[in-house]
Amino acid sequence: MKKLSMDELGRVTPEEYKKQGKNPVVLVLDNIRSMHNVGSAFRTCDAFNVEKLYLCGITATPPQKEIAKTALGATESVDWEYEEDVTTLVEKLKAEGYAIILVEQTDGSVMLQDFDFTRYSKVALVVGNEVFGVSDGLLPICDAAVEIPQYGTKHSLNVAVATGIVLWEAVLQLAIRDV
Repeated sequence: MKKLSMDELGRVTPEEYKKQGKNPVVLVLDNIRSMHNVGSAFRTCDAFNVEKLYLCGITATPPQKEIAKTALGATESVDWEYEEDVTTLVEKLKAEGYAIILVEQTDGSVMLQDFDFTRYSKVALVVGNEVFGVSDGLLPICDAAVEIPQYGTKHSLNVAVATGIVLWEAVLQLAIRDV
C-alpha cells in the first residue's frame, strides 16, 4: 500500500467541476458564526458535488482569509449565493421543489440512519448557528428534521463535522452515478 500522489488522484479541474452534473442537494448555512466552519462547508460541498451553497444571515461570504484557509480553493469551484433572510430563501427553494431538511434536534427529528432521502428528488439541507441551531421560523415550514445519533456526554457536534456527516448520507442515497 502507498499513498496516492495528487496526479494519481485524478481530480477534475475547477472548470471541469463546474461543468459536471451535480447531486440534487443544496446546503444552506443559517447564521454560521465561524468563518472556518464556512470554509469547511465550501470544501465539503466540493467533495460531495452539491448543486449550490447558500450563505444566510450573519454567515460570512468570500473573500475572507479565514474562509479561504479551510476552503482550500473550493470558493472557486462551488456555486454559492448570499441571501440575508433564511426564511425567504427556504420558501423560494421549497417553491422550486426542494424538500427542506433541517439538521436539528427536535421533538420530531428522525435519526439520520433511519431517514430516507430517496423520498425526495431534490433536497435542501439547513444547518444552523453553532449556539442556537437553525432559526425557529424554519420549524413550521420544513419537511423534516434529521438528527445525528450521539452516545457521549455532549449533545451536539461542530457544525462542520455535522455538515459532513449529513451530506455524506444524503449524497450516498441520492448521488448521481455518472459524473
